[in-house]
Amino acid sequence: MRRLTSLQARLGLTLGVALTALWLAAGSLTALILRGEMNQVFDAALKETSDRILPLAVIDIISRAEAEEPGVQRLATAREGDEFFTYILRDETGALLMQSHNAEPSAFPAWQGPGFSEDATYRFYSDFALKGTVRITVAEPLAHRAEVAREIQMGLLAPLLLVLPLALAAVAVGVRLSLGAVRRFRAALSARGPRDFSPLPEAGLPAEIAPLASALNGVLARLEAAFAAERSFAANAAHELRTPLAGAIAQAQRLRAETADPAAAARAGEIEAVLKRLTRFAERLMQLARAEGGRIRRAEAADLRPVLRLVAEDVARAGGEGRVSLDLPSAPVRGDIDPDALAILTRNLLENALRHGAEGRPVGLTLTPAGALSVTNDGAPVPPEVLARLTTRFERGAAEAEGSGLGLAIVAAIAEGAGGALTLRSPIPGAAGGFCAEVRLPVQPG
Repeated sequence: MRRLTSLQARLGLTLGVALTALWLAAGSLTALILRGEMNQVFDAALKETSDRILPLAVIDIISRAEAEEPGVQRLATAREGDEFFTYILRDETGALLMQSHNAEPSAFPAWQGPGFSEDATYRFYSDFALKGTVRITVAEPLAHRAEVAREIQMGLLAPLLLVLPLALAAVAVGVRLSLGAVRRFRAALSARGPRDFSPLPEAGLPAEIAPLASALNGVLARLEAAFAAERSFAANAAHELRTPLAGAIAQAQRLRAETADPAAAARAGEIEAVLKRLTRFAERLMQLARAEGGRIRRAEAADLRPVLRLVAEDVARAGGEGRVSLDLPSAPVRGDIDPDALAILTRNLLENALRHGAEGRPVGLTLTPAGALSVTNDGAPVPPEVLARLTTRFERGAAEAEGSGLGLAIVAAIAEGAGGALTLRSPIPGAAGGFCAEVRLPVQPG
C-alpha cells in the first residue's frame, strides 16, 4: 500500500478512523449498559408477574378444592397474541395445579427454592405460598430478550450509519479549510521567481507551520544579502576598473603614435585592443549586476519603439552600418520595462547577432504589437546542446569568437526581471539556418 504523503489526507484519515472507532466503542458500550439494565427490567417483570398471579391462583385453587373440582386448570388467554411469560403452579409434591395457556410443563425445572434461575432456553423466577404447599414458576424465553437486545443495537446503529458519513465529510471539509493557509503559502512560494527574495506572508498560518515560514523568510533574507553583496562587488569592481583602463588605453594609443618602431607600434596596438576588450567586459559586468539587481519595471508604461530605434541607430553607427533592419509597428507599443534596461537588452542582442552572424549579412530587429521583440541573423545553425547553454554566464557559441559570454545571460536576466522570457531558436523557423532570439515583454493592450 502506498504511503500517504499529503498532510490533508493523513489528518482526514486519522480523524475519520479515530472518530469511527470512538463512535463504535461508544455504541457498543451503550448497548452493553442497556442490555444490563434491560435484564434488570425483565427480571423485575418476572417477579412482578409472580407476585400478581400467585395470590389470585391460591384463591382459585382453594375455591376449587372446596368445590371438589379436581384436575389441572389451564387458563385461557383473553385475546390472541404473543405470550412472552408462561407459568405453572405445583404443590409440594410437584403435582401440577395450574398452568398458563402456552406453558409447557416439561420445560420447567424441578423446584429448587424461590429466586431466579436459568437454563439454555428460559429465564425463571420461582416463589411459594401457604408454607410451600403452592409453588409458582414464571418463565420467559431468552430468545425474547435477545431479540429486544438486537432491536436496541439496531436502533443505536442506524443513526450512526446515517451520521457517520456526514461526520466524515465534515472532517474532510474542516481539514481542507484548516489547511487553506498552508496551500496559499505553498502557492506563493511556488510562484516566486529565482531572484525574488522578498518575505513570504506569515499571516493566518497555523502555529505548527508559522515557525517554518519565519525560518524560510530568514533564509531568503540571508540569500538576498549574499546576492546583493555579490552584485555590489561585481558592479563596484567593474566601475573602479573603468578609469584605470581608460588611462591605460590612452597610454597605449600615445605610445603607438609616438614610436617610430613598427614592432613597438604593433605591440602597442595589441595592448590597446586587449584593454578595450577588458573595458567591454567590465561594462558587461555592470550590466549584469544591473539586470540581476531588480528595478527592471517602472510604475508607468511608455512606448517601447523610440528606445529600440535609438539603440538600432547607435549600433549601426558603431560598426553595423547598413546591416541592422528595423521592423516596428506603426502604433505605439506600451510596456513598463525600464528604458535603460530595454536599451541594454536590445544592444546585447544586436551586438551578439552582428558578432556571431554571417559576415555582411543583415540582422533583423522586430517588435510585434503583442510585445514580442526578436533579433535574427543568418549563419550556420547552432547545435541543440550548445543552444541550451547560451544563457549561461561566460558561455560563447563559438570558442574562437570574440565576446565575454555574458550578453545572452544579461538578456535572460532582464527579460525575467521584466516579467517576460527569452527564447532561443536555431535554425530560424521556416529556414535552413540562422539564429533567432525572442523576448516576450509584457505590454498594455492598445
